[in-house]
Amino acid sequence: MPEQPAALRAWHAVVAAREPALLDELLADEVVFRSPAVFAPQEGKELATHYLASALAVLGPSLRYVSEWHDDTSAVLEFEADLDGIFVHGIDLLRWNSDGKLVSFTVMVRPLRGLEKLVEQMRHQLTAGEIVDR
Repeated sequence: MPEQPAALRAWHAVVAAREPALLDELLADEVVFRSPAVFAPQEGKELATHYLASALAVLGPSLRYVSEWHDDTSAVLEFEADLDGIFVHGIDLLRWNSDGKLVSFTVMVRPLRGLEKLVEQMRHQLTAGEIVDR
C-alpha cells in the first residue's frame, strides 16, 4: 500500500489529539458530512465541523481504527468503539480534493444496537450544541 496521503495523516492527527480545532485546516469549505445519526447530508465546513467534533466527543474515548485502505484521493477506515458497553463497528469513507482538503466524509455503522446507541449519544451531544437533524 502506498504511503498515507497528507489528508489521511491529518485526519489521524485530529483523532489522536481529539482536537476539533484541527479540522479547520483539513475541511474544504464545501465539505459534505453524511452521518448515520441524521437523514440529510450536512453541507459546509461549519456543520461538518460540528458533527465531527460531536462524533469525536462521543466515540473518541474508545475509538480505534483497525484497518484502512486508501489511494491518492480517498480512504476507507474501519473502526471499532465501545459506547457504554455496546460494541460499535463501522467505516469512515473520506474523499479529498487536490489541495488535500476533505470534501466528503461518510460514516456507516453496525450492528443495529450499536447504531441506536450512537444515534442516542450523538443526538444528546448535538442538542447540547443546538444542532439537530438539519
